[in-house]
This record gives sequence, structure tokens and C-alpha cells, in this order.
Amino acid sequence: MTDILQQDIMYLPGVGPQRKKLLAQELGIETFGDLLEYYPYKHVDRSKVYHVSELTGDMPFVQVVGHILSFETFEQSPRKERVVAHFTDGTGIMDLVWFKYGKTAKTKYKIGTDYVLFGRPAVYKNRIQVAHPDLDDASTLDTSAIVMQPYYNTTDKMKKGGMTSRTIERLTKTLLEKLRDPLPETIPDFITGPRHLMPRDEAIRALHYPRDAKQLERARVRMKFEELFFVQLNILRYASDQRRKYSGFVFNRIGATFNEFFFRNLPFPLTGAQKRVMHEIRADLGSGRQMNRLLQGDVGSGKTLVALMTMLIAIDNGYQACIMAPTEILAEQHLQTIRDFLHDMPVRVELLTGIVKGKRRREVLEGLQSGEVHILVGTHAIIEDNVEFHRLGLAVIDEQHRFGVAQRAKLWQKAPQPTTPTQPTTPTQPTQPTKNQLPHVLVMTATPIPRTLAMTLYGDLDVSVIDELPPGRKPIRTTHVFDARTTTLYEGIRRQIREGRQVYCVFPLIEESEKIDLKNLEDGYETLRQAFPEFRLSKVHGRMKPQEKEQEMQRFVSGETQMLVATTVIEVGVNVPNASVMIIFEAQRFGLSQLHQLRGRVGRGADQSFCILVTPYKLGEDTRKRIDIMCETNDGFRIAEADLKLRGPGDLEGTQQSGMAFDLKIANIATDGQLVQMARDEAQKIIDDDPACQSQRYALLWRRLGELRKSNINWGVIS
Repeated sequence: MTDILQQDIMYLPGVGPQRKKLLAQELGIETFGDLLEYYPYKHVDRSKVYHVSELTGDMPFVQVVGHILSFETFEQSPRKERVVAHFTDGTGIMDLVWFKYGKTAKTKYKIGTDYVLFGRPAVYKNRIQVAHPDLDDASTLDTSAIVMQPYYNTTDKMKKGGMTSRTIERLTKTLLEKLRDPLPETIPDFITGPRHLMPRDEAIRALHYPRDAKQLERARVRMKFEELFFVQLNILRYASDQRRKYSGFVFNRIGATFNEFFFRNLPFPLTGAQKRVMHEIRADLGSGRQMNRLLQGDVGSGKTLVALMTMLIAIDNGYQACIMAPTEILAEQHLQTIRDFLHDMPVRVELLTGIVKGKRRREVLEGLQSGEVHILVGTHAIIEDNVEFHRLGLAVIDEQHRFGVAQRAKLWQKAPQPTTPTQPTTPTQPTQPTKNQLPHVLVMTATPIPRTLAMTLYGDLDVSVIDELPPGRKPIRTTHVFDARTTTLYEGIRRQIREGRQVYCVFPLIEESEKIDLKNLEDGYETLRQAFPEFRLSKVHGRMKPQEKEQEMQRFVSGETQMLVATTVIEVGVNVPNASVMIIFEAQRFGLSQLHQLRGRVGRGADQSFCILVTPYKLGEDTRKRIDIMCETNDGFRIAEADLKLRGPGDLEGTQQSGMAFDLKIANIATDGQLVQMARDEAQKIIDDDPACQSQRYALLWRRLGELRKSNINWGVIS
């Protein structure tokens, strides 16, 4: 049976070379098995046949048996025509309309032949009509056998090639009839039995052709569980492999560098959450295991301070640390923040990004090799081949979702290897590295991640959460303003600036419409310059040269300009405590997480801060929900949960996110939280019982996991 599922889709009756090409390019369907796992997005009840005389414009999908009386063609434009067929079942006449592919319809459907019509009725000029109906020859279709008809997503390119949902349905039906033996099981009955999950063969057949809604729901639960179970088993297997095969450097010393910083330079007392996280990190660093920890915390919660203290522990134990950021602006911000924290302490911190060139770059690289550079801050430039560390013991990765796993893998090539003792980087003699020891990893994100998503995307990482803001911070007040009421908004801005505050004005910059957006930014800048002639403005966007961008940013940071007009390049990394107002123009074009990130640029000082979301009056339902949530709460986790439900989990496949999730064809992380937990619990039992993945009892699971895995790289080692 497995062999037949691997057969080329071209050899399924009804496919052939042309359709094979379309199926592969548009839907990724290349084998019989791929087609089976291309599930319908909905089912429609077709158990009832209506008469034309019964139809009204507010009915859902209906089924009518009748014949075509005649065709009419109406020219819409020189290259477009509308084709109308007059259809009757003897009780009345209705119109069938094709706005596209009308010529095909006139050729395909014959006058006087009985057809089973299926579609959604509407009323046009007091007459019932159905646009782009499904028509089947009534002599070959048994309407009494159709109960729940499946509907499959197709693309425009497929439709142009004559492949509709109905085509996919027919191909799937042909395949299921061809598969006479039951489909092979992938999960043993000691899991499916207690969980009351239906057999895989029954579930897949029912997903395409269910008897009723109840059977369809049971089939969905079974296949969702299967997807989520193997994702979790894969993640937990990697994490288990890592613990068995690799160890981390033992940082068991809290030395002079850390203590000097803690007792002399700490800018404010640590919050309870920061103390808890530091205890968790110290336990990891002293355990002998490689730390792989995700540090979640809202904007302004003090993650960078925790990361710095962790790096100082590495230095006290004779090792170097690096912090990788996704953009040059953020890297430079981290450099400045760390240097400000350290003041005049004898810790050498250097920057390595694309703009560090020539003699300066050589000095940084030489300092890294000799061990004189203790902390390196940079972008992906850190993982270039010519960058060599003396002893890299800790890697901090900020905004981890922007780094591909394959890029982060290069960091391990820079780890210290077993050698004869050499001069340490500090007076503390470090323990010599042994085989399979890897640098510790601390991943920071200011994007709060809902638990079910974290369990899947970051399932191999231990999670720490900083859920308190430093004392003295006031919650940011967020309000929604329609773009027709900017006069009142401008008065509020003027008041804030006269009180000595500064203002961000953000415009969207979306790649697909970059030229339009840049024009909007330029127009917006000009409008604001004319509205506030008494103030100075800076302007920043991603198309500017780094030097120009830096110059404009510095003018705002220093207070020389009162307003910064920018695109989302300021989403992360800009820290201006004196800025108290964030105005986001066309806020309807931003996602919730992005709005929350932008809002986090203000509220960094002790003054009351404001975030103003400016939109047109006309908004879609989802957009209005997003704006309302932003105005209701500053809680990043609540916002992230809402964002996940509104937008879905996105692409979990491949190395961009975690390197460990398979395609989710049916499960939904946003809505299937209970199934995620159930799948993880079952997977954890298997790993606990068979950590080496060799027990014959679980052979079926390990074999299936092997089929699903996309590569042999142990992504778990690199978080």
C-alpha cells in the first residue's frame, strides 16, 4: 500500500502530464499520497433537490435538476463577455451566468440535456440566477448518493487550465476507489484506543466523503492529532538527543566582573521577574547541559539587562559572548545600551556589522581571536567565515524569528575546541572544553508568543518570561482617531512637544507597494512639516543609506529634532526615553504584533506616554477588532493570543521558524490548543520511555517520523 501512495500522480486516471505539472506547481501534489492529504476546506450538504419555484436569493447552496433552454452572450468589453444560460426544471426559469470561461461553458453544456445544477442562488432584476454553477450530467450522477460534497481550494492558474474544485474531487474519488486495501496505520492502537481516535483509513476517507457532520468532526480530530503528535515527537526527540549527546560549558563562578556591575552599575533594582529569570539561567549555566532558553518579555521589560548579566557570568568564567541582532540599527542600539550599563568597567565591547570596515574591522577581528574582545555585538556578520572567537561560550540571539536556523548553525563552528591550556581571557582560568560541548544559547524576543505556538515553534527551548515592567513605568494610553479629525490630534502633539517631549510618526512600508508607500511617507512628512513649522523634523526609511539614516536618528536621539517621521525601521531597537507619543498612520495596515512593537518605542521614561492609531472611517471587521484590542490592553500575551486567532500561525514549515515543524495541512495552532497539549503529552511519554528511539514497541512511530523528516540535520542542537 505504501508503494502505491508513492506513485507519480501523472498515472492516476484523469491526470496526465499537463495536469501533473499544474498540481505540482500550484498545490505541491506529486504523488497519490499527496492528493489523499490535500483535504477539502469545506463540505456542503447535497441531500436535498429543490425546485426552481422554491428558490429565494437568501438561500445557501442548492441543488436543482433541469435542462438548458438557450444561451445568450453579452459583450462586457472588447476582450470580455458575459454568457447567460436560461435553465428550467418545469416549475420556473432561472439564469446561469459565467463572467469568465463563458465560451467553454457554451461548448461543454448542451441545450436540452438534463443536468444536476449546484450553486448559490441570488436575485438579479427580479429573476433567480446562479453565477459559475456546477453542472453534472444527470444521467451519470446519483443525487441520492451525495450527502456531503467536498470543496477544495484551487488557484487562478488551475482554473484557467480547467481544473476546479470539482476536478480535484473527481480525482480524489478515483484514487479512493483504486485503494481497495485499508491505508496503513501510523499510530499504534495503544495511543489511538485510549484517546478514542478513529483508524487512519476511516479518517482519511471520511475527510473527503463523510456520511454526516459527526463523522467528519471525528475524522478531523484524528488527523489533526496525528499532525500535531509527529511535530511534538520530532521536537522532543531532538531535545532528548541534544541532552544525551551534547553538554554545555560549566559556568559555576560568579566573579568580580558580575559583582562589580551588580553592586556598582545596576541602574535600578531588578524586578521579581528578572530575579526569577536570572535564577533559571544560572541553574542552566552551572548544570553542565547546554542552555537553550527562550527569554520572552514585553518591550521595556529589561531583557537586555538580563542578557548582559548572563554575558558577564560567561566572562567571569573565562569565555566570550556575542549578541546577534536582525538589523544594524538594533545592533548599534544594543552596543550603546551595553556600554551605557557598563560605564567604565574593563570589559571590551565591540560592534561587527556591514558598516564596520577596513582598519576598524581588522582590530575587532584580531581582538576576538586574542580574547581581548569580551562581548561582540553584531548582525549576521558575526557568522561570516573569517570571524574567529578565542573562546565563545554564550550566544544571545535577539528577535530570533528573523534568523534562519541554518545561519545560527554556523555559530557552533566558532565554539572553542579541546586544546592544550592557553592564556585565559580574564584572570579566571576557564575549564577546558571537551568534545561535544557547545556554547549556551539565550534567545530573546519582545514578541510574546502564545503557549500553544511556543510549544510548537520553540518546543525544544526552556521558556523564561519577564512579565513585570520596571518600577515607575506608567501604562501607555492608546486611542483610535479617524484621519478626518487630525486637527485635534495636532493640538495634542503641539502640547506634548511644548512640554519638552518628542513624537514618533510612523507610516507603513509594505514591500509589495513600496513606491506608493514611500510617496505616502514623503507626502506625510511634507504635511507634518507644514502643520508644525515651529518644530524640527527628522525622516527615516529603509531605502536611505545607513549613514544618512544614522545621522537622522542621532538628531532625534539627541533632541535636536522634536518629531521623527519614519517607516517601521523603528519597530525594534530605538530607545528614546524622552519620546512620549507614537502616532501610527494607516494603522489598519499593520498586524497586531507590529502595532504592539511600535507602541513599545514610547513609555520608556517616567512620563505618561500615548499611542495614537490613525485610520480611515471605513474598516473591516477583523481590522476593527485589532484596533479595539490595542486600545483595551497593553498585555503583550493577550495581544499575541488575539493575533494568532485573527491571523493564524503562519508558515511553521522549514528552517525559517524552527526547523522542526512539518506542514500542517489540517491542524491549526490557534484553535487546536487542547489537541496540541494532548499530542505533546503522548509524545513526552514515548520519549521518556524510549529516549534512544530504538524500542521495537515504538518502531511504527520512528519509521513514520523518518518518512516525515525533511532533513538529517539535528536542528535541535541549535535551538
